[in-house]
Amino acid sequence: MDNLRQAGVMSPEGLRSIPEAELAALLRPAVYFNAKARKVKAFVNYLGDCYDDDFAAMRARDSSELREELLAVHGIGEETADDILLYAVLKPFFVIDSYTRRVFRRLGTGPEKQSYRAWQTFFHDNLPHDVDLFNEYHALIDEHAATVCRPKPLCQDCCLLDICQFGRQAVVG
Repeated sequence: MDNLRQAGVMSPEGLRSIPEAELAALLRPAVYFNAKARKVKAFVNYLGDCYDDDFAAMRARDSSELREELLAVHGIGEETADDILLYAVLKPFFVIDSYTRRVFRRLGTGPEKQSYRAWQTFFHDNLPHDVDLFNEYHALIDEHAATVCRPKPLCQDCCLLDICQFGRQAVVG
């Protein structure tokens, strides 16, 4: 992100104006920078063509229709579509990522099916549909997974140890 800021291309217009190879070079610290450059270009072209770079115009669209529209853009999958819907468009879509799955599997709760849609339905059925709540809850899950509930977890340091099936087994044995 710092490279994009320093290059002065942190707007949709700026990202459209820069050649794809140049954008890839700016994204180079990231993994798969060439593919990411193509995907970023596809999204900003869609945003400009369909919404004149206006996230408020996107917000006015029906949520389900907008999600389907985003999924049709090259490089946008379910997690990315929901990231855009929650963080940029401010629509209440809970974002499911590997951290969320890991934490809740270890807690011993979650949907029976492991599909993205099943996980999202699990959260949508159990939480009020609120953008701020989804944003904060997802951030807390990601922070917890990155610092404590890591692939090699620090169960003894976990604030959820009392309710965590995995942690209780790991600590007690």
